[in-house]
Amino acid sequence: MNKKDLYRPNVAMIIVSNDYPQIKEVFVARRDDMKNIWQFPQGGIDKGEEVIDALFREMKEEIGTKKAKIIAEYPDWISYDFPDGSSKKMKPYLGQNQRYFLVKLKKKAKINLATKHPEFDEYKFVNIDDALSEMSHFKKPVYEKVIEYFKKEGLL
Repeated sequence: MNKKDLYRPNVAMIIVSNDYPQIKEVFVARRDDMKNIWQFPQGGIDKGEEVIDALFREMKEEIGTKKAKIIAEYPDWISYDFPDGSSKKMKPYLGQNQRYFLVKLKKKAKINLATKHPEFDEYKFVNIDDALSEMSHFKKPVYEKVIEYFKKEGLL
């Protein structure tokens, strides 16, 4: 296995409410398997699956809706390493290689965390400038980079 294969292909999303762009709040969700860890929704890209298809599949699996539209895409893949002692379910991977999207919920979108395999037990929309204070420590550098990019583009 080469080094590239040790990073799980993944799609991640910063979700804004349907009040965007007037209100720039983003969706954060609390994991149901870790104490007080909040994050943006994300998930693996299946072998042979297109990135956009994975984005909407993961959105449906994690927050119960795929009623959203893509506003922008981060231009590069971005990686992070799992912390020592992280979940055994991620073996043999060392981390994840992610593609990030900024997406806006449509007016009729209904968030439902009680999905077939729930990953979150609570969610909220927070001001973009407060979002990082809610986030998991080992993902923070990735979140900072992606948020900074979307801010420079005038999107957040």
